[in-house]
Amino acid sequence: MPHTAGTLAEVRRDPGGTAAAPAARTAPVPVRPLGKPASRAAGRAGLKRSHFRQARLPWLLLLPQLLILALFFFIPALRALAQAFLLADPFGTRMQFVWFDNFIALLESPEYQSSVWVTIWFTLAQNVLTITVAGILAFATDRVIRTRGLYRTVILLPYAIAPVIAGILWAFLFNPAVGPIAHALHALGVGWDPNRNGWDAFVLVTLAATWKHICYDYVFLVAALLAVPASLLEAAAVDGAGPALRFVRISLPMIGPTVFFLLVMNFVYGLFETFAIIDAVTHGGPAGATMILVYKVYQDGFVHIDLGSSAAQSVLLMIFAVILTMLQFRYVERNVNYDV
Repeated sequence: MPHTAGTLAEVRRDPGGTAAAPAARTAPVPVRPLGKPASRAAGRAGLKRSHFRQARLPWLLLLPQLLILALFFFIPALRALAQAFLLADPFGTRMQFVWFDNFIALLESPEYQSSVWVTIWFTLAQNVLTITVAGILAFATDRVIRTRGLYRTVILLPYAIAPVIAGILWAFLFNPAVGPIAHALHALGVGWDPNRNGWDAFVLVTLAATWKHICYDYVFLVAALLAVPASLLEAAAVDGAGPALRFVRISLPMIGPTVFFLLVMNFVYGLFETFAIIDAVTHGGPAGATMILVYKVYQDGFVHIDLGSSAAQSVLLMIFAVILTMLQFRYVERNVNYDV
């Protein structure tokens, strides 16, 4: 039997030939140099990093966006937070620091409490209706064989309409004097009058807000349904499951993350982006039946010129939105499966 050490030395000295195979088996393991972590080496291989020769260039590229955020978000937010603790006259000539008096007066106000409940019910109704109708339309997309492109275009049209125009359109359709839908309701014996009946006004603004936002949810749901593996749906069809059962048992659980995202976005839309619809249709009436929080902030601040109360309401509205979002993440997200 030959000496092992001599054989290994000959193999290392010989760059080719028959000794190359043993050399591959006995090649030394590369040692990582000190001071260079493995994560940096791995990141250099799998991640492209941008290097700027000038340290000021990244800040110059971010400067426009930072200016926009400062002018339209950070400065107004800080100003509203400071104004919430002040009591000012309508002309803004005198201000008095009143600590939490504005917040206490709001929490004790029956009008503000009523506005909170109107906002909760309006947001819940709009959220449920929007995602339900959008889900039905997205499910029906796969069943449409002819003119599928036209079908999708018609559904997406409301997204191109301004909220004010959408509110005026629905106000005309349901106008008790000249509205065609209102006339149809009167013919059926329904005493429809959103100008006097608070429930009718609430239903009207809910339908208008839902119709305006359906197309947003529809786009995400259609994209999520297209990502569902066709093999699973075909296997379920072979087992005898109908289209509705396949949607409920297979497609819906797999698009759970998208549905949860839409729930959160619908709440944000209902809390902040329905101001124009309320202003165009009901102006918060009748008798505060459609006075949601975001419209009450405008009414108290720019109509009644109560700047301290309006600023306090904006702070409470932001806290209210954060609490609702946290509750959704706490109790709804636990039922969402991200592994399917």
